[in-house]
Amino acid sequence: MTKQRAQRPKLTLSDLYDSSVVYTSRPSYVSNPWLEPEEHQSNFLTGRELIIANHMPVIVHEASVTDKLKRLFETVGQRMPTNIIQFNDQQSYEQTLKKLAQEQQKKIYFQYIHGEDILTKDYYALDKDIFVALNNKARIPEWTNNKFLPRREVVKIEDFEAAVSLWEFPFVLKPGDDLPTAGGYGVMICYTEEDLAKAKIRIANAKSETDTIIIEQKVEAKANYCVQFAYSENEGIRYIGTSKQLTDAYGYYSGNQNASDVPEHVIQAGREIMEIGVSKGYFGVAGFDLLLDDNEDVFAIDLNFRQNGSTSMLLLEPLLQDGYHKFYSYISPCDNEHFFTTILKYVRKGVLFPLSYYDGSWFENETVQSRFGCIWHAESKETVDALEQQFLKDLQGN
Repeated sequence: MTKQRAQRPKLTLSDLYDSSVVYTSRPSYVSNPWLEPEEHQSNFLTGRELIIANHMPVIVHEASVTDKLKRLFETVGQRMPTNIIQFNDQQSYEQTLKKLAQEQQKKIYFQYIHGEDILTKDYYALDKDIFVALNNKARIPEWTNNKFLPRREVVKIEDFEAAVSLWEFPFVLKPGDDLPTAGGYGVMICYTEEDLAKAKIRIANAKSETDTIIIEQKVEAKANYCVQFAYSENEGIRYIGTSKQLTDAYGYYSGNQNASDVPEHVIQAGREIMEIGVSKGYFGVAGFDLLLDDNEDVFAIDLNFRQNGSTSMLLLEPLLQDGYHKFYSYISPCDNEHFFTTILKYVRKGVLFPLSYYDGSWFENETVQSRFGCIWHAESKETVDALEQQFLKDLQGN
């Protein structure tokens, strides 16, 4: 049975942040060598936290808040949020940030840092220097008290080729600087010489913006967890749940599933890291990618001091069916209208909970595929797998 939709999330963003704070989850329009998101994907991301934002104002692309999203929300008993500040292109996005900060004295809580030419650090709700430092992969030992670490080496980019020649496959390469990354895009897992050759090209192309590279042991993991916490002065440190990461062999992220029976020492490792972050001045939601190997050892491979893809899934757990939950997103493989009606069909079944919908039909002068962010929820993984397979077949049946 589906739980009553009247139940609240475990926690919402407006429980954590001051009323003068505005949230943006959009990466900057200015890309870097380790984060080059496609424009529509970046716009799509702006709607992901709408339900869990509650009263917190959110900057959202207009295509992510059309009547289609309203219909999906109403189907699961959710009102369309009124805390939406809309933009439609780079100019309007950057002007909106400047107007909110410089004219309305708002503070901006950024999911990804933006250039100083857009807004100076004075307008960040969370101290920008702290935010950058905590998300710097080279500094993970500082934020773990030198615990939970794979074997690793941080080298200057000009010394990288000599250093990596001493390592045996497989290993992992990551940028060791302040530039933001996401979704595994900045991670290069090398199993072969061919993989390493591709990584060397990427690293060579980043030389003008990256000073250091991390070479790290490839942990043979039996579980890949994202352990999440939230902190505010009123709430204190609060454990909000753990999900399992859905990634491919090369570390590219595609979604999450809920995790049951998470070992207590994994959760405790995450709590220790969160306590260190809070001691440095961090507040808000954070999720830590922690691997567990066959020896039950915990390895911290990435620390995301920001909202994570599965944050909404964990916070919305009281509104979902008991059993198996899967956070995922889809790009329309068909006519956008058929894509929407198929989604609506499964939302009405009570097995697909909508988070975001990027309406390709909003664009009048270009062909844009719609995108949908959601949570599958049913009594078991097998049930969800079967539902998803039928959903995909229905999409192709146009």
